[in-house]
Amino acid sequence: MAEPKNEDFLDDIEAAEAEELSAQTEEFDDEALELDSLRAERDEYKDRFMRALADAENARKRGDKARREAEQYGGSKLARDMLPVYDNMKRAVEAATEEQKAVSAALIEGVELTMRALLDVFQKHGIQVVTPDVGDRFDPQVHEAMFEAPVPGTKAGDIIQVSAEGFMLHDRLLRPAQVGVSSTPAS
Repeated sequence: MAEPKNEDFLDDIEAAEAEELSAQTEEFDDEALELDSLRAERDEYKDRFMRALADAENARKRGDKARREAEQYGGSKLARDMLPVYDNMKRAVEAATEEQKAVSAALIEGVELTMRALLDVFQKHGIQVVTPDVGDRFDPQVHEAMFEAPVPGTKAGDIIQVSAEGFMLHDRLLRPAQVGVSSTPAS
């Protein structure tokens, strides 16, 4: 048998070392790829978690806002339905003549007390009366123009008559004040 040459032996050692190094590198590459994959998965879960936290916080805020609005404005339908009661009581008190007031003083006083009690309940629940005066400027945010008429001595857009008072529930309009507005052109 022929003796292996030193060069062949060295080549075999280098090849074995290269093969071993290649196997280790492959093992490291697999571990690095797996580690990168795990990091990406972790980052995805972290992102989902942060989004879920943000969604939960937004849902809490929306719920709080809805609860506050329900507390403040939940009774607006009932309040709107009570406004004609106030209007009728006011008309009854205003329609009473002096003679009727003298004869039925207790009745008139009872209606006035009931009307004041109703106004107290309104105030307790955030309902304010909007009472424009003749001569005020028409504001479409809180007034409803029932008619226009040219009235000497007024400017266009001035309130010339108040037909019915308006009402606000906190910062929302329940019913606009019903008014007549001057249409007198500017001279």
